[in-house]
Amino acid sequence: MAETAQSEVGETFAFFNEIGIISQLSRAFMEARLPDGLLLPHFSVCNHLLRVKDGQTPLALAKAFQVPKTTMTHTLSGLEKRNLVELKPNPKDGRSKCVWITDAGRTFRDATIQSLGPDFAVLAQSITPEELRQALPILTKVRQILDEARD
Repeated sequence: MAETAQSEVGETFAFFNEIGIISQLSRAFMEARLPDGLLLPHFSVCNHLLRVKDGQTPLALAKAFQVPKTTMTHTLSGLEKRNLVELKPNPKDGRSKCVWITDAGRTFRDATIQSLGPDFAVLAQSITPEELRQALPILTKVRQILDEARD
């Protein structure tokens, strides 16, 4: 019984280890394709605002990304300088700010995704779309479980 539990821990660790390595490699891969001065966190915030919803407070974004508010403020500052997001007074309280993606931010996000097309085509030579479709539900389920556990 203990051997089985140890084996499951090892397999689970191996699964997350692969995800970690993929995360590191994909980060470097993405950042090599971003405009100078922009990093993956910049892209990730724009993507989050479009995928989840914009109009969130910096604190809500910091919680979503699990980073300190100061880190998110720095990321948002870089995006705001490039006119990729706009910070406006929070309509609910007027004291805090809310983050809204701009048209330039949408264009940046979409252009970044489009720029990955040739690289994804190379990946598709080794991994079929069907294999990706099969892996996605498992990865989504793991993300959902981990997301629920952090709250």
